[in-house]
Amino acid sequence: MNLSEHKGAAGREFALGLPGLAGRFLEEWGLRPDGAPMCGMCALVVPVVREADGRGAALKLQMVDAETVGEPVALRAWGAAGAGVVGLLDHDAATGTMLLERLDERRSLTGVPDVREAVRVLARSLARLVRVPAPPGMRRLADQAATMLEETPGAVGLLADERERRLLLDCAAAVREVAGEPGDRLLHWDLHYANILAGRADEHRAGEWVVLDPKPLAGDPGFDLFPALDQRFDADDVLWRFDLLCGVLGLDRERARAWTLGRVLQNALWGIRRGRPRLWPDHAEIGRLLLERG
Repeated sequence: MNLSEHKGAAGREFALGLPGLAGRFLEEWGLRPDGAPMCGMCALVVPVVREADGRGAALKLQMVDAETVGEPVALRAWGAAGAGVVGLLDHDAATGTMLLERLDERRSLTGVPDVREAVRVLARSLARLVRVPAPPGMRRLADQAATMLEETPGAVGLLADERERRLLLDCAAAVREVAGEPGDRLLHWDLHYANILAGRADEHRAGEWVVLDPKPLAGDPGFDLFPALDQRFDADDVLWRFDLLCGVLGLDRERARAWTLGRVLQNALWGIRRGRPRLWPDHAEIGRLLLERG
């Protein structure tokens, strides 16, 4: 896990308490472990079986913060709309612990050999998600954009490369053009290929691709395209992927371009805050390609 890097001392403390937290909910929810635990960036997932009915499930343990607090709300909203997300079986609001539908963790879109087919599947999944309006109380893209634009002038000078400084200022200018209309759709924010798993053969979702692990916010769907461009990165494919996503989602390409540049900006600012003086090369290339397209 990367809790120390992402959450500092609070993350380390949370990690130390994970065995006790897992034991508590295994007992309270009548679960028994059914496989090796799996670690993501900021969460621990334990495959389990419910003793009451023998059904497979996944116990997800994570810190409650601005990114994760809306996850159960979003899953319920998408679930009610039939948007193809993992089922939420139980939830403890105080700890953020969730009991989720069990999927086939061995089969994600990352493993689909035909990358363009994986992009098409992701695009169809994302289109289902962004049709749903964001419930009240979600963190807002409007606030994210305002923070980015406020932070940019002081951060740009910390980049080591003049071309990257110019690129970041161009990204900020693009965001400024659309910031007044931040949108109201329910966004996933982190829909990359490893966050779409196959349904299990022994469950009712067999044969489906199912979305999980959102970091939800309310905003414009264009802000959700970046992970599909960056993961399984291929510079020659960036613009094809961008156009495919815009077409499937029915997006205005100029607005989507601006909000995707916003993700380049957001990631760069995240790195600068942590002492990184350069952009990630693939992020910079995505930014350059989209700026040249404009």
